[in-house]
Order: sequence, then C-alpha cells, then structure tokens
Amino acid sequence: MIRYALKCSDDHRFESWFQSAAAFDTLAAKGLVSCAICGSTKVSKALMAPRVSGADVVAEPAPPPARPLSEPSHPAEQMLRALRDHIAKTSTYVGGRFADEARAMHLGEAKERPIHGEATLPEARALIEDGIPIAPLPILPPDKTN
Repeated sequence: MIRYALKCSDDHRFESWFQSAAAFDTLAAKGLVSCAICGSTKVSKALMAPRVSGADVVAEPAPPPARPLSEPSHPAEQMLRALRDHIAKTSTYVGGRFADEARAMHLGEAKERPIHGEATLPEARALIEDGIPIAPLPILPPDKTN
C-alpha cells in the first residue's frame, strides 16, 4: 500500500491510500480518483516529503496524529457528505436510466418519486427543453467514488 498527498484542479489537498503507484495511475486515468472536498476528478499527486529513517538521521518531532480518512477535513466536505447521505436515504438511484425515468414520470407513465442518476448533456438538455424539472447534483455516482 502507498499513501499519496493529492490535490485537485481547485488546489484542494487531501490524502488517499492506493494498492500501488500503478493502481493510482490506472484509477486516475479512468477518472475514478476524486477530490475529497469538491468531487473533481482532475486529481494529481502533490509534493510530499519522504519519510527517511536511519541511525545517522536527526530525529524530528513526531507529526500530529493523522486524521482518519473517513473524517471530513473541511466544512464543505461535511456539507457534501450530508447532502450525499440525504439523497441516498430519500431518493432512488436509477443510474443511466435517469432521463428515461424522469420523462416517464413527467408523462404520467410511471409513478412520481424522487430519483437521482446520470444523464448525458444532450439528454439533460432535452429534458429541460421539454419542461421536465431536473438539477445537477454536486456529488459523484456511487460507483465512481474513491
């Protein structure tokens, strides 16, 4: 396992563990590494000081205890986590069927219920042009989170 200091395109900084350096590269290339604060998938490795040990190395004071990665490090991250939890509890994830499901409910062909999912830009535009109320969410789908 390897721990990397990471930063997103908005310069949010966070850390994450990976199976190997190659695993990070593969996941990042597929857009599966996301910022813990804003959700951006434009993530790169940040400069990180190496840990060196040896008899002739002067001991430095111990760093403060690391924050567990499961704890939010920023108020915005706390708010996004609360939003993600609320959406998961109060609506149904329909994945790539979002546009079809939203249209069917709008036309009365399916029972209305809160849903969330994914739509392509053309699908989203078509829904809006047809007067179907939708809104983008600032969270990643369940299968694309770290």
